[in-house]
Amino acid sequence: MARGRFITFEGGEGAGKSTQLKRLAARLDGAGLQVVATREPGGSPGAESIRELVLNGAADRWSPVTETLLMYAARRDHIERVIRPALERGAWVVCDRFADSTRAYQGAAGGTDPALIAALEAHILEDTRPDLTLIFDFPPETGLARAAARPGAEMRFESKGMAFHEKLREGFLAIARAEPERCAVIDAQGSIEAVDAAVWTTVQARLAVHG
Repeated sequence: MARGRFITFEGGEGAGKSTQLKRLAARLDGAGLQVVATREPGGSPGAESIRELVLNGAADRWSPVTETLLMYAARRDHIERVIRPALERGAWVVCDRFADSTRAYQGAAGGTDPALIAALEAHILEDTRPDLTLIFDFPPETGLARAAARPGAEMRFESKGMAFHEKLREGFLAIARAEPERCAVIDAQGSIEAVDAAVWTTVQARLAVHG
C-alpha cells in the first residue's frame, strides 16, 4: 500500500488555519481519499494532556526551553499513536501545527537555541516529515483580536505581547523562504472562500490531487 501524504498548517494566532483545515479535509475526502485531521499540541490522549499544561496559565509559566521539551514530548506521542500509523495505512494526514510551530514560537520568537530544536527534530521526527506545509500569513494585531474573540480560547501564547507575535510572523516567513520546496505561503487576509481556493490550488499543484 502506498504511503499517505502529510500536510501541515502553520501560522500565527487567529489566521484561520482551523477553518481551512476542515475545508481541505472535506475536499480530500470528496476526492476519495482517506483523511485524518488532527492538531498540535495534542492529537493523541497523552499529547492532549500535555496541551493543557502548555496552553494554559501565565505567559511565563514555562521557559521557552521547557516549552520546547514539552512540545516534543507531545509530538512524539502524536507521531507514534496517530500520524505514523495513518500514513502507513495510506491515509492523508492534515495537521493543525507541527514542528515548524516549535521553530517559530519557541525558537524565533522565544529564543530557544535552534541547534537544540534541530537535534530534537532529528531524533523525534525521524522520517515523519510533512510533504507540504501551508503557512498562513496574517497581520498579528488582527489575528490576536480575532483569537481573543473566540469563546473558551486558550490565551497563554496570545498574552505574550505584540513584539513576540511580530517575531513569530517573521519566523514563519523565514521557514518558508528557507524551504520553498516544502512550504507555501498562503495570504490569509482574504475571504474564507478566497483562502480556501488558494489552499486547494496549492495542494492540487504540489501533490497532484484531482477532485
